[in-house]
Amino acid sequence: MQHLELWQRWRQSHDTAARDALVQHYLWLVRYVAGRLMVGMPDHVDQGDVEGHGCFGLLEAIARYDPDRGVRFETFAIPWIRGACLEGLRAMQWAPALRRRVRQLERVRDELMAVLGREPSAAELAEQMGISVEEAERRLQEAGTLAVLSLDEALAFDDGETTALADRVADEEAVDPELESQRAERREVLARAIASLTEQEQLVIALIYQEGLIAKEVSEILGLSQARISQVHSKAILRLRGKLSRMKRDLVS
Repeated sequence: MQHLELWQRWRQSHDTAARDALVQHYLWLVRYVAGRLMVGMPDHVDQGDVEGHGCFGLLEAIARYDPDRGVRFETFAIPWIRGACLEGLRAMQWAPALRRRVRQLERVRDELMAVLGREPSAAELAEQMGISVEEAERRLQEAGTLAVLSLDEALAFDDGETTALADRVADEEAVDPELESQRAERREVLARAIASLTEQEQLVIALIYQEGLIAKEVSEILGLSQARISQVHSKAILRLRGKLSRMKRDLVS
């Protein structure tokens, strides 16, 4: 049955069989969002668990979707799926310990940036923290993981709406001029933040968030190991979060 007929059945009579068929039809969206979130996650995080949380977001999106607003379902659903995946990741047992380690790293990083006037290297962080360079690099990757989990907060404005990295391109079918103007402003802020990254970081971000590639595919394209791609991604996301937070403060001050 065509998915348009399924939408009609669901909207007219809340036919649960039609809803379940819509879930099956759009499961690829859940896999797509979860796959991108897995970049830089600890090895013990299972993508299947993340996808399970994402399915709750898909169900919520199906329940709330109104095609009369002129927005494609895929555009509408991705923030709901992403939000559900992130909530699931934040609730995992490893998250509190991760936050403690990252807070310590960021405190030292901020102190060094104030002294050096630039981003400190892993070796400089290691020396300041009294740990090995390898441990500092691991913690930087953890910081990138946490930044992914909290990046939506950095992208949120006063009305609570966010502009996710995946949603930088305007929906051509959007019909609300005021809403589109707000989104355009947020995309501009995000574009300026991305422009502050190194060329390699911008390329990795573009391949993951614009082209929808996974770490293995990016590593093959760039000729780098998956571990290196994960490191570049984590550092880029961490820098983006800091840049966006500062830009938000400037906008509201």
